Amino acid sequence: MIPYGKQSIDQQDIDAVINVLKSDWLTQGPKVPEFEQAVADYTGCKHAIAVNSATSALHIACLALGVKHGDSVWTSPISFVASSNCALYCGARVDFVDIESSTGNMCVIELERKLVHAKKTGQLPKVIIPVHLAGQSCNMKRIHELSLEYAFSIIEDASHAIGAKYQGDPIGNCTYSDITVFSFHPVKIITSAEGGMATTNDSSLARKMQLLRSHGITTVDTEMTEPSHGPWYYQQVSLGYNYRMTDLHAALGLSQLQKIDTFVAKRHQLASLYNDLLNDTLVTPLNQANDTYSAYHLFVVQLKIPCKIKHHKLVTQLREKNIIGHVHYIPIHLQPFYQEMGFKLGDFPNAESYYQCAVSLPLFPNLTEIELEHICSTLKKLLN
Repeated sequence: MIPYGKQSIDQQDIDAVINVLKSDWLTQGPKVPEFEQAVADYTGCKHAIAVNSATSALHIACLALGVKHGDSVWTSPISFVASSNCALYCGARVDFVDIESSTGNMCVIELERKLVHAKKTGQLPKVIIPVHLAGQSCNMKRIHELSLEYAFSIIEDASHAIGAKYQGDPIGNCTYSDITVFSFHPVKIITSAEGGMATTNDSSLARKMQLLRSHGITTVDTEMTEPSHGPWYYQQVSLGYNYRMTDLHAALGLSQLQKIDTFVAKRHQLASLYNDLLNDTLVTPLNQANDTYSAYHLFVVQLKIPCKIKHHKLVTQLREKNIIGHVHYIPIHLQPFYQEMGFKLGDFPNAESYYQCAVSLPLFPNLTEIELEHICSTLKKLLN
């Protein structure tokens, strides 16, 4: 069975976790800040805040930016539900911006059109969350230009994109955003088993997120309402959550981070082979913009129109042959929970068309060229 994604764990990773197990600290020890600093150094940002999942990072990022009841947050309909749920956790309204058919990323033309209309109706968003689908950056320069004109904040959902670059610089440096969020789930570029990270260049936002991930508790004298009672003393100064990352997870993430460039380079090598072998077939890979360097978390192809086989049948038949094809993603606005809010079929036609044609093929660093050639050969037979 060939999975669509899989972690790559070696003895260095295992030893890193074992060393923590043998240490005095399993959680809230030295490995978490070490991992945070390593990610900050790698991405070129000033602050990195580790949490137990990217969903938690998205939630506290929204809270740090002041998202609350009555506000509006826009994101992409082609993403995992966490990209929009994070705004609902804050009591905000959610809306979506349709995608570019060629990349699956948020369409800046549609974003501008929607902003013009929202300004006329007094319904501009507080925050926009562009999603870097499959590891390729959105057009962040243009989104940032629009943020200056329409006064919204930006959270980059880069759950797929650590190790990627935009205009030659690492994703996560927050040149064009307030906060960037990464995921370290096992099928992502690097893993900490479970975990996430928020990066920012704003020290105030960083401190807010640090408090929010740990019950809103501080031990910093200047943040307290009265002098400390002693070395044991702490105060809860805001309502926070138990979103902390453990030292065990951080140790694994830190070890994995040392191999990230190798992982991404291998993903590019495999993607290039896919492109060569699937040329002149009935599928088209997502377009890669000239100013981006994808992390290639996913290798997504779209069935050409007309194509006799539907993606439901194609994915089913691939799985019958022990190849786990998948679909990323079901448009969020078509989920029953969101349809109860009033979203409906036809609201975001590009996202809906994309969903009908998109198939994710297996891609991970340990995928062999023989396995990839077998996938392509099987796919061609099914398409024909």
